[in-house]
Amino acid sequence: MLLRLRVNLPDRPGSLGQVARILGVVGADIVQVVVLERVAGRAVDDFTVVWPAAAPVDRVVAGLAAVPGVRVDGAWRATELPDPSGREVAIVGQVAANPGYGLSTLVDAAPGVCAADWAAVLSVPRDWASGAGPAPDVLCASWRAPQVPRIPDIAPLRPRAMSTSGGEHLAVAPFQRGGLVLAVARGRGGGEPGLCPPPFHRGEVDRLAQLVEAVAAVLGDRLATQGLAA
Repeated sequence: MLLRLRVNLPDRPGSLGQVARILGVVGADIVQVVVLERVAGRAVDDFTVVWPAAAPVDRVVAGLAAVPGVRVDGAWRATELPDPSGREVAIVGQVAANPGYGLSTLVDAAPGVCAADWAAVLSVPRDWASGAGPAPDVLCASWRAPQVPRIPDIAPLRPRAMSTSGGEHLAVAPFQRGGLVLAVARGRGGGEPGLCPPPFHRGEVDRLAQLVEAVAAVLGDRLATQGLAA
């Protein structure tokens, strides 16, 4: 299976090699490394590895945590490799080619882009944050989304990461029209030892916001004509 590991490590020569060596020792085959940030002498990297399905995930987490200066910020199952080189361009192209299904195309693709479990486009009433209005409507959702997504207060509408009281992590990005918002979510790991999906990194939120902005530009007034915007 594919396993994603978010590792916080010292940003100095040799640290990455130590992490790679430990992953090899415990039986993980590295297939991709994505750098999320490097600041103040620390780095945050996402490692995607092939991990034996029958092996406990906490074994690889414990191995990494034993390296001096290394901290594992999250471990979660992945369904595909991240593609930082431009998958969003292909998604926007698909939306442009068939705009009538633009939002459905977006929610089906967004979990793969953001290493999330599910995605949904919500219509958020203006007075929802005050408690006077109804809860957000789910306009469309990916196949793994719960029937009634648990959405915390996302007002004011701006790109950001947040977590629910149940421990689910979300990233939201508004379309800047009609109260429409794209939300993507990671679950709690299903109770399996070692699995602990991390909150969304600000780099992931920025990437999501750029994708939503591009899709909104392509769909334009079609959002309103389809009855999806106020």
